[in-house]
Amino acid sequence: MTEEKLPKKPPMKMELKVDDAIAAGSYANLCIVNHSDTEFVMDFVFIQPGRPKAKVNNRIILSPKNAKRFQLLLAQQVANYEKRFGELNIKPPHMDPLPEMEIN
Repeated sequence: MTEEKLPKKPPMKMELKVDDAIAAGSYANLCIVNHSDTEFVMDFVFIQPGRPKAKVNNRIILSPKNAKRFQLLLAQQVANYEKRFGELNIKPPHMDPLPEMEIN
């Protein structure tokens, strides 16, 4: 059985604009993820050593399907990085609450 060829769609062109504050980016060394049945919420935080307070720099809210797409995309990008620069040797993430830390 031969596969019927569908006409190719022309590639979609999209112009993305990034304002200066977003383009500068922000650093995070902690990501707190929560979810409900309708969304995943990721809070990105920079915790400075020796400082008892930190604030959320960015919050990203995704639908469950887009969270899954993000997971697959990030896994592929990490694989591409390791192919180019070598394997990243890390310990599995610590899933228990952080010791002596209260997050309000």
